[in-house]
Amino acid sequence: MKVMVETSARHIHVTKEVLETLYGKGATLTNKKDLSQPGQFACVEKVTVVGPRGEMAMSILGPERSATQVEIALTDARKLGIAAPVRESGDIEGTPGCKLVGPKGECEIDCGVIVAKRHIHLTPETAAEAGVQDKQVVSVKVGTEGGRSLTFGDVVIRVSEKFAPAMHIDTDESNAAGLSGTVEGEIIL
Repeated sequence: MKVMVETSARHIHVTKEVLETLYGKGATLTNKKDLSQPGQFACVEKVTVVGPRGEMAMSILGPERSATQVEIALTDARKLGIAAPVRESGDIEGTPGCKLVGPKGECEIDCGVIVAKRHIHLTPETAAEAGVQDKQVVSVKVGTEGGRSLTFGDVVIRVSEKFAPAMHIDTDESNAAGLSGTVEGEIIL
């Protein structure tokens, strides 16, 4: 089965409380651009993430979440000086924290900095068509015109009626395969 492969750049998900700390009481997220996953969007609002060795600006992705989570690539983790583990989104227990700085305030989060594990979002119907199930681990082959074809292993399948079919990789993974923009990948069982 073929699947759209998208590069997910560094970003942050915030709670309402953290948003108000960084942007002021009553702050709301402003949709800059809809993303491929239904209801998800890149925001106008940005946050500076500060680690022991550096800092970088990151876009907030909406809508607000129940927990604040910073998603970076391993290269970003080195620049920030944060030993971010590779984890599935939402699995933030025991992960490092960082300082977040916005235009109206700043805060420290105790945990939540991760390198997102590569994954594929599928609906129940597309998962059935592909012969895969939620939490199954597969490989995905991508090919490029520049001769840097690559097979990604350890790709987690995530199934929900709320998803649109797409694979997400980070910028380091995209660069390793020489990808430019959205490409097509082949799921290998």
